[in-house]
Amino acid sequence: MQLTPSPSPSRRVTLQLVVACGGMAALSWEVVWQLKATLAFGASALGTAITLAVTMAGMTIGSLVAGHVIDRRGVTRPARVYGLLEISIGVFGLAMPLGFAGLEQLDTLVFRAAPSLATIAHGLGIALLVGPAAFAMGATVPVFKALSRDFDVPVSVLYGLNTAGAALGVLALTFFVLPRLGVVMTTLAIASLNALAGASAMALSKAAYTREERVETQVPRPGPGLAFGVAQCIVFATGFATFGLEVAWFRSLRAAFWNTSGTFAITLAAVLIPLALGARAAPWLRRRGAHPAHVLAIAGIAILASTPLVERMDLFKSLAADASYFEGLAIWLGLALGTMGPAMLFLGMALPLCLDHFTTPASSGRLYAVNTFGSVLGSLGTAWWLLPEVGFARAAWCVGFVICGLAVITLPTKLPMRGVVALASIGSLALATAFTSSAGRDRPYGVKRDKVRSIIAVDEGPDSTISVTAVYGGPRMLMIDGFVAADDNPLGNQYMEWMGRLPMVLHEKPRDALVICFGTGRTANSVRLEGVERLDIVDLNAAVFRVAHLFHINEGVLDDPRTRAHVMDGRAWLRRTERMYDVVTLEPMPPNFAGVNALYSEEFYESVAEHLRPGGIAAQWLPFHLVEVDHATAIAASFGAVFRDSLLWVDPASGTGILVGRVGPGQAAIGERWPGFDRDIDRPLDEGELRRASRLSGDTFDAYAALGRVITDDNQLLAFSRLRSGTRGRFSAEVAPANHALLARMSPTPSWLMSDAERIERARAQQRDSVSRQRAPQNE
Repeated sequence: MQLTPSPSPSRRVTLQLVVACGGMAALSWEVVWQLKATLAFGASALGTAITLAVTMAGMTIGSLVAGHVIDRRGVTRPARVYGLLEISIGVFGLAMPLGFAGLEQLDTLVFRAAPSLATIAHGLGIALLVGPAAFAMGATVPVFKALSRDFDVPVSVLYGLNTAGAALGVLALTFFVLPRLGVVMTTLAIASLNALAGASAMALSKAAYTREERVETQVPRPGPGLAFGVAQCIVFATGFATFGLEVAWFRSLRAAFWNTSGTFAITLAAVLIPLALGARAAPWLRRRGAHPAHVLAIAGIAILASTPLVERMDLFKSLAADASYFEGLAIWLGLALGTMGPAMLFLGMALPLCLDHFTTPASSGRLYAVNTFGSVLGSLGTAWWLLPEVGFARAAWCVGFVICGLAVITLPTKLPMRGVVALASIGSLALATAFTSSAGRDRPYGVKRDKVRSIIAVDEGPDSTISVTAVYGGPRMLMIDGFVAADDNPLGNQYMEWMGRLPMVLHEKPRDALVICFGTGRTANSVRLEGVERLDIVDLNAAVFRVAHLFHINEGVLDDPRTRAHVMDGRAWLRRTERMYDVVTLEPMPPNFAGVNALYSEEFYESVAEHLRPGGIAAQWLPFHLVEVDHATAIAASFGAVFRDSLLWVDPASGTGILVGRVGPGQAAIGERWPGFDRDIDRPLDEGELRRASRLSGDTFDAYAALGRVITDDNQLLAFSRLRSGTRGRFSAEVAPANHALLARMSPTPSWLMSDAERIERARAQQRDSVSRQRAPQNE
């Protein structure tokens, strides 16, 4: 038989770069799709699950169909096919912005007509919009098998490079592309990357060998026997384990590091990098006779051994306490790689080993489809079943022990080796149990066990982990994924009461009010105490309503017949409801947390304004201790761009800011009159104290807002911009003084906000300044 020459090294390198670029674009699209879906339907675990399930289902079908077609019909130029797939992904991606805008309108119509059908319509809409691109992504994997024949590159290497490109893509997108380009221009950049990869692949296809020629030159690779059914079980299990561990372990990492888009990108990269390295090592392992069950056994033991370290990740956060932003991210990446890396490395070897073992594109397509199906079940099953039932640590134990059990069953060795793996698995489980920290259940995140008086309640659900905790010498606290969202100390966090009272006092006659984000219920109760006739409360996490009775500070506000609680994203509620309000107030999670930008953008404030009656009042939390100066002014700029009559009120006790704005012109500027004091209601502060706490209004508010950049759904300013004050330790200590220093430099308090004593003192100061200026020329 005459052998055909192998492709040149330069063509192999070019192919590998093209495949890596395809991986960069693929995960970048997935991040953008999730972001657009969040804006369209709201930030919820259900919405995330629908997008993930649709994406994975599309990839599964694409892999199966492409593998079948390539096997039945053959492909003489696989590089050309790959190029066309990449270009089609980019074209489908460009249609996304208009598509998601249409889905928003469809969701609103369906919810108003039949609320029970909204979730079904959501899923169908995402399937129509994301499905074609996801199908094309899945179809690339069987094409990898054909490319591996034409270019003499193992399919495992191509798969690993694609995964490495995905890791690089999520980091580049999060830290460089989105912050500079915004969402719309980012979609163009990703589509351009698809076009570049597609054009390069099609250029390679001109010198590609036919399928028949390359099949003759294939040399069988060594390796142990592996039944296809066994391979399917293994790749299903590794897909289930990888995505299940992402859900479980990420819960602990979110508590250890701030739940921002940057830390999510870091932890996702800490999964993808070991997966890529594992795929790259697969050919080396196969040449040495490794069986997928061997790496499966090591992966299961590594999962069990790593979980106690992941449980304690929140106690390691002090390592990055004094680091700059990027130094802190590097430390977090190192910690995440050190704890999750070993398990992910060996999990990442199993699928590439199986892909290399079977020679046809159809087998590759089926293996990838089974792996993807397992990934979907792992993600959804862990989020909706394992986490609520047993918690994240025990969920990880279950995953690890099942992986070990499957390894024992599928090992192609004699009984003694299986016994060794079984004993090692049992020993690892015993160690994981003995050294468990029980973070989130027996101790709250971020707090050592000996400092906790009691954990009163824990609700570990698909959205987040909610715990009600009492610490020695402290109040009862509501913790959401390790962040202290609120407590029941009546003297602390007093601003929460004024988040409710302030807009009510500024309104002439408030009848209907909306509170977005419930917390402990203190704000909602304050609105109720001001005499509202109907109170809607919206929160995307049902758990906060379930634990509300544990906080007496809300005085049973949920039991009041005037109150109606809704489990929904606040932005989605405003888009779906036809109700009008006199007051809307909200205190979401910190502005830089992932997904919260949507509740601080100009588009969101426009939605609020559309649901306020003439003269209606909106109030927004401005946490000076949690945002940098440029973000604080940006929030004010965005608020003021919609509510032209606004003021900034600062809580005298905590220094926390509250933005208050009115819809439509009033008889006087907001803050000049406080009509609520005409109503006979007891309040912690009197009218004079409220006036003195009003720091900026009118021209001074406009001057302050002019320092900031308006936040939009496109620029995602709060979600993706760099935090110059560094990581968690330095952040809180630096930003509050900087924010208050800027307020002090702004224009002095307007005279109508002052007490009589303050007006007299200002007049005297102005008189002294005038006399000094008159004397200055005489002294010269």
